[in-house]
Amino acid sequence: MSEVKNILLDILLVGVGGQGTILASKILTSGLIKAGYDVKMSEIHGMSQRGGSVSTQVRYGEKVYSPIVGKGSADVIVAFEEMEALRWLDHLKIGGKMVINDYRIQPVPVNLGTAEYPEGIIDHLKEKCEVLAFKAADVATELGNPKAMNVVLLGALVKAMGLDEIDWDAEIEANVKAKFIDLNKKAFHAGYSL
Repeated sequence: MSEVKNILLDILLVGVGGQGTILASKILTSGLIKAGYDVKMSEIHGMSQRGGSVSTQVRYGEKVYSPIVGKGSADVIVAFEEMEALRWLDHLKIGGKMVINDYRIQPVPVNLGTAEYPEGIIDHLKEKCEVLAFKAADVATELGNPKAMNVVLLGALVKAMGLDEIDWDAEIEANVKAKFIDLNKKAFHAGYSL
């Protein structure tokens, strides 16, 4: 087990309903538990069925008392969509990292023409913190299914956190429907290699 066990680490996964944020969190949590960490996870679905914001908070270490990641305390934020990265920036601690899917989902006000999607979000965030941004949906599409972008992002997170000692292929097998296991393993390893 890594030395990380003796400290507490906070991860925030944020996105929009339907992007697979919760599945990625469940695979992450399952792997951390099997590695011997104390883990707490909290999900906030919001209006996820209508494309609303979804966040999952995962805290792990030797002993965790609460699942809540407070403002200014996340070690890593994984944003499945650009605007969600901006929305949750205040939860990132000084020196924290962001893994961002360079991807946009137009919210209702933008679709109605009453608002504009902000430009330059990723560049703005790079001025505030360490950022790894890439087009996870494109990577997943090349593998055969754009919906696997959540597991591409999970692979990038695992690499960023140095969680190499966990058998992630086994966790994917345990948490994903059988017909999607091979695709998700490929997606994970593609994200990890980024």
